[in-house]
Amino acid sequence: MTSPTDADDLGVADAVAAILAGRTTAGELLEACLGRIAATDGAIGAWTTVDGDAARAEARLRDEERASGRELGALHGVPVGIKDIIDVAGMPTTAGGPPFAHNGPERDAFLVERLRAAGAVIVGKTVATPFAYRDPAGTRNPWALDHTPGGSSSGSAAAVAARHVPLAIGTQTIGSILRPAAFCGVVGLKGEYGDVPLDGVLPLGRSLDHAGPIARSVADVALAEAVLTGRPISAGPTRPPRLAVPPELLSN
Repeated sequence: MTSPTDADDLGVADAVAAILAGRTTAGELLEACLGRIAATDGAIGAWTTVDGDAARAEARLRDEERASGRELGALHGVPVGIKDIIDVAGMPTTAGGPPFAHNGPERDAFLVERLRAAGAVIVGKTVATPFAYRDPAGTRNPWALDHTPGGSSSGSAAAVAARHVPLAIGTQTIGSILRPAAFCGVVGLKGEYGDVPLDGVLPLGRSLDHAGPIARSVADVALAEAVLTGRPISAGPTRPPRLAVPPELLSN
């Protein structure tokens, strides 16, 4: 079996391959991630909610599914963090604002449903800057604790960089996936507008909002994006980009 130290270093595709090959289990991988969170998140502050009991139950189900020989999903057994403006059933959605902590959704956002259908194990909610905008969160950059991880998907990028989870989901209206991914030395992907459904995601700017994956390799974010969009991701012809510059970001 894979040792705990090895397990928390696995990327998305490698984790799935290790589980399918019997080198580790979903339960072992989850315990490695929970151990890493317990050991380091006091200093980093990447998480608002970690539901170890629910995640363990989900991991046991994944291991039972593998033992039964049933067809498994593309993210089978992969622990995932969800930005805290995205609904997860049974976990509070705070949107980075404590007064919102009473909001306990009864159902998953549609993108979370897709993750679970692909076999993912939802570990908890990662820190968002307040209402996914400009005010900084308390999360620290795992590489240098006196530096920012960027926002607004601060906790998602920090959790992946700190090896808390192989995959986390962020959102972006202006630069909130790509910026924290860059600051934390990981990979973020913002696909085309509308590619990932936003049902159950708190809006900031409905005509600009996106959701997308953060992981530690290009191949891993492509794998996750295929699950989130419901279709394969492949290279192909590209259109010239259209750029929008919010004037308030250029003010002194």
